[in-house]
Amino acid sequence: MTIRVIIVDDQAMVRAGFAALLSAQPDIDVVGEAPDGREGVRVSRTVHPDVVLMDVRMPELDGLSAARELLDPPPGVVHRPKVLMLTTFDIDDYVYEALRAGASGFLLKDAPPADLIAAVRVVASGEALLAPSVTRRLIADFVRQRPAPRKDPALRLNGLTPRETEVLELIARGLSNQEIAAHLVLAEQTVKTHIGRVLGKLDLRDRAQAVIFAYEAGLVRPGDAT
Repeated sequence: MTIRVIIVDDQAMVRAGFAALLSAQPDIDVVGEAPDGREGVRVSRTVHPDVVLMDVRMPELDGLSAARELLDPPPGVVHRPKVLMLTTFDIDDYVYEALRAGASGFLLKDAPPADLIAAVRVVASGEALLAPSVTRRLIADFVRQRPAPRKDPALRLNGLTPRETEVLELIARGLSNQEIAAHLVLAEQTVKTHIGRVLGKLDLRDRAQAVIFAYEAGLVRPGDAT
């Protein structure tokens, strides 16, 4: 199945470079571009992409606000694409808020071309959360500085079984499905089943939101050993 992508970035050279790279892949089709968040939302709702590559800093409407509009659409709008934020490490606060809003992950704008291609495929598949250990560290640093209220998330943990809670903790520590399976001595398919149940019970979109939830619930805290 072909992955439909739009690129939202205020730099024309960046859009052109990403479009050329992705369009050269047999399983990826760039179906639109936009120079700002407002236009990005309009284009997304017109062409219905699977993945939106979204820059953070843009005129008219920044990437964070645009991501929120796409991931929490008004009544009557049913399409919700996966959103992959394009960023640099000097704007960690924005990345954290984007993940909380439902973005599937982030990618550094100077990442190698192969990483961009892989990122689009990973996000489109629903796995989300690129570079788990890096994202985990970013989130931990932010929570350490500005912890979020934990009362409600902590109560929601009560709906998980002990095994599901254990799986959620390992996700938050940055482990992949294969690593979780090895750690718990389970089949990888069993781990995927547990993750699906965790996301369903907690009403979370993907692994990125699961990491956010685990930190806000106090299941994992900054500085904990992996």
